[in-house]
Amino acid sequence: MKKFVINNQTISLAQLDEILDSGVEVVVSNEAKEAIDKCRAYLDLKGKSKGKLIYGVNTGFGSLCNTAISPEDLEQLQRNLVLSHACGAGEEVPSHIVKRMLLLKAIGLSHGNSGAQSQTIERLLHFYNNNVIPIVYQQGSLGASGDLAPLAHMSLPLLGEGEVYYEGKKRSSSDALAILGLEPIILRSKEGLALLNGTQFMSAYGSYAASNAKKLWNQFNLIGALSLEAYDGRKNPFQANVNEIRNQNGQIETATVFRELFEGSEMINREKEHVQDPYSFRCIPQVHGASKDAIDYCSTIIEREINAVTDNPTVFVDEDDVVSAGNFHGQPLALSMDFLAIALAELGSISERRVYKLISGTRGLPAFLVAKPGLNSGFMIPQYTAASIVSQNKQLCSPASIDSIDSSNGQEDHVSMGSNAATKLYRVIDNCYSIQAIELMNAAQAMDFRNEKSSNKIESLRTAYRNEVAFVDNDIYLHPLIKTSIEFVKNLY
Repeated sequence: MKKFVINNQTISLAQLDEILDSGVEVVVSNEAKEAIDKCRAYLDLKGKSKGKLIYGVNTGFGSLCNTAISPEDLEQLQRNLVLSHACGAGEEVPSHIVKRMLLLKAIGLSHGNSGAQSQTIERLLHFYNNNVIPIVYQQGSLGASGDLAPLAHMSLPLLGEGEVYYEGKKRSSSDALAILGLEPIILRSKEGLALLNGTQFMSAYGSYAASNAKKLWNQFNLIGALSLEAYDGRKNPFQANVNEIRNQNGQIETATVFRELFEGSEMINREKEHVQDPYSFRCIPQVHGASKDAIDYCSTIIEREINAVTDNPTVFVDEDDVVSAGNFHGQPLALSMDFLAIALAELGSISERRVYKLISGTRGLPAFLVAKPGLNSGFMIPQYTAASIVSQNKQLCSPASIDSIDSSNGQEDHVSMGSNAATKLYRVIDNCYSIQAIELMNAAQAMDFRNEKSSNKIESLRTAYRNEVAFVDNDIYLHPLIKTSIEFVKNLY
């Protein structure tokens, strides 16, 4: 079996997806293990020093940072930390996100600045490689001091506590460890803090979101091109010259994509009766392009984060320095995920406006895209559904990052709320697939009333879609068509 070796290299978001999708086994290199063990030995030595308090090594946590802990209690301190912080609530985090968390936590601890045992990191990877998925809850993190509650739930099974999904069943972690022939990990000084401090809950959602954002952008372009053809739209707004003088990279890229999509189209090149199109068609380069710029920016921030050391305190062995700072603070992710949610919601918003125009009974199309409107309502109500989802996205785009609530007796007095930004963003992404599916359903229906052909790329989409969803002659039960359309767009690329 092929292996991916963690060796403190920079991992791109594309590589991360490839690792996750391929099912390749992930292991830690010998060089990384040396750095991990060196840091662990250094902390063990520091723990024996008398009189010097080192946060998280021989002290309590949060506002208890000045409370000394005796050497004989250091292991119990770390276990207590994990148990006491596992107080999440709400819905379970999707298993595929938890699997990302396991991998990202192992990567973060492998830099050798956290004081984790090699055994602990290898156990995280053993869970990852064997699909032992801890049960984690969506609510509980403030996004600083890292994702405490979610990461505590992720860490519980290392100790034989909590629950996991294994072999398709929800099991107690102790039962799963017994089946696997594993003993619980005994945490050493600072290890519980290394596991719980960090942004892996946020960055797991963020890395998933960045990948899906690019997919959604590509598909909104392709489906938007089909809609424009079906609406008998003009190609002028996508010319190179008019977009290049705006000097916005995303706009220029979007216009280029559309020109490529239209290559060979009969429909786009024929003479048009109308002088210009509504904004939802004419301003696609500007709107889709702005979202693309936002996606690119946010992806850069998230990619930096998955390669970062984000726990606290941070250990620098060669400098004989243990620094209590704030790398766990999720502000970079919180702002980026709020921004990304807005960018994606706008793609959904302009998509719904194109649907509204397609059903309007103009440009030679029948009202509500059905041959006998009146007797048939046709595609009247799917637009309502899209509008409802767009409205919900607007509500979800209220930024989480502008909020902060004082915690830990004032010691942790400004937090990012990035975890809430993450879970809201996940819902926006899911909503965008639904909006996209409704636009495709309308665009394909509208195009079937046309005699001309579009380009090979656009016709290929139309043909593939028609293999799954048939043309609607008369009113039928539409929910199954929308459901099938959603599955289609989720699996399009």
